[in-house]
Amino acid sequence: MTCAVLLSLTYESLKDKQAANVAFEKRQFILTTFMGAEAVSTMKSEDVNKVYDEKVKSSVVDFSGKVLDMQPDDIELVKEYKKPLEERLLPVYTITGAEGLEYVVLPTYGFGLWDNIWGYVALEKDMNTVKGVVFDHKGETPGLGARITTDEIQSRYVGKTIRDESGELVSVTMMKGENGGGDKSIAAFEEQPHKVDGMSGATLTGNGINDMLGNYFKAYNNYFKQAMVEKTASN
Repeated sequence: MTCAVLLSLTYESLKDKQAANVAFEKRQFILTTFMGAEAVSTMKSEDVNKVYDEKVKSSVVDFSGKVLDMQPDDIELVKEYKKPLEERLLPVYTITGAEGLEYVVLPTYGFGLWDNIWGYVALEKDMNTVKGVVFDHKGETPGLGARITTDEIQSRYVGKTIRDESGELVSVTMMKGENGGGDKSIAAFEEQPHKVDGMSGATLTGNGINDMLGNYFKAYNNYFKQAMVEKTASN
């Protein structure tokens, strides 16, 4: 009986610690999308929390773009991902500075080659230009699909746009194959605003990212439109 009680207490203690670690990692991911991995990696935990609390405001919207009376902690992204697009509750993280809105960070969720993938995408205040992304995964192949977690891959999205010249939502597509890696891969699609270079040997993971981004940009599209209308009206 005593052992059972001790095990239960240990489990609860570890569960709380694990939840705290996940929450802190989420803060790091969100900051990384607009500050960059190098800057965030050198920050102490108290600095991460301080910057986050000062700059990041969170909310939840529905498919119509309406802001709801709830917070991201009130929902589980995995459960929302399993719902039809029109029924999902969607977290939004707005980043503000001295001159107002700077970036909007959006969580995304999908499926790669073997298991779930997820990420955060920061858009500039134009709701179109990608400031930065962070991707992570549960079980992609080491050295292949697992490369989505590296700065080499994530940096390819910086500066890309999710709308075409007519304003239609087109997302950003990772192409099949790879053109050398590093700067060569960035240069290969430098003049194409909606495409990034792929990953050698990881086409299905790339397809998973494409589906994930396209799916979530569509889910947030009404929020984008409403936010831009409000921005125009305030100017």
